[in-house]
Amino acid sequence: MKYVNLGRTGIKVSEIILGCMSYGVWDRGPHAWTLDEQTSRPFIRQAIEAGITTFDTADMYSDGTSEEIVGRALNDFARRDDVVIATKVHGKMGESPNRRGLSRAHILSAIDDSLRRLGTDYVDLYQIHRWDPETPIEETMQALDDVVRAGKARYIGASSMYAWQFAKAQRAAEVNGLTRFVSMQDQYNLLQREEEREMHPLCADEGIGVLPWSPLARGRLTRDWDAETNRSGTDLVTQGMYHAEETSNRAIADAVRAVAEERGVSRAQVALAWVRQQPVVTAPIIGATKPHHLTDAIAALDLELTEDEIARLEAPYTPRLPEGF
Repeated sequence: MKYVNLGRTGIKVSEIILGCMSYGVWDRGPHAWTLDEQTSRPFIRQAIEAGITTFDTADMYSDGTSEEIVGRALNDFARRDDVVIATKVHGKMGESPNRRGLSRAHILSAIDDSLRRLGTDYVDLYQIHRWDPETPIEETMQALDDVVRAGKARYIGASSMYAWQFAKAQRAAEVNGLTRFVSMQDQYNLLQREEEREMHPLCADEGIGVLPWSPLARGRLTRDWDAETNRSGTDLVTQGMYHAEETSNRAIADAVRAVAEERGVSRAQVALAWVRQQPVVTAPIIGATKPHHLTDAIAALDLELTEDEIARLEAPYTPRLPEGF
């Protein structure tokens, strides 16, 4: 495992980040495919033993139980200063209208709740999970700055929004002397490359770390196109994605399969290697609910695709609307 700087900051993250949305009490959220604590802990331990130091979760994952499971596991398996913990704020955390979004009221209460669940005094990266059109961005950036100045977060990041929104947030921080975002967590994979148009050039120009989520397109690139899994049958978010440009998507999936067969590796390794080799990408976020998921992800670090292979994988792509905002 290698470690890379997060954007222009001095903090280093592992080349693979373990996403922890899959770990939580399943009936405390919309994800019927999540793993309970006993089943989750071996994956977190496997990641640490493989050299993965960076873990990404969110307060809304399984109603906070993901943070609880991750926090207890990291406390048992690692020293706090040896791991990088990232979590997020924005999602609905109660029935009150003030327990969601990016208002000052919600951010300042949400960070304390996340720290309590994670069992730590600070998070390394505190991210806004989505854009909040109902709250002035100046209010959001001031609240996040206060979180950093209070020592409750070391850095702040953002996730899945339009490039103009991200630029507006950075500008609001700059003109008011507030903490700026150091990272962008966005959806980026062979089936969804729209971030290449504006967001990624912006991140490259500003030295923003890029942490792609769903680098395997929710697993669609790891199996035959019509194959179903427990998650694909129950994940309402996944069911609404990757249907546009289906002819193109099938061709991309076929190209992944062909390159994998020629190389004698798994499709997951090929799809992840493509993401990893994109110059703007800092570290992809992968989920793991089976032991081979982590094994494939780590093996992808040593798989260097040729220019011809990359061209074959990219050729079937056609423009589409961005998804996941």
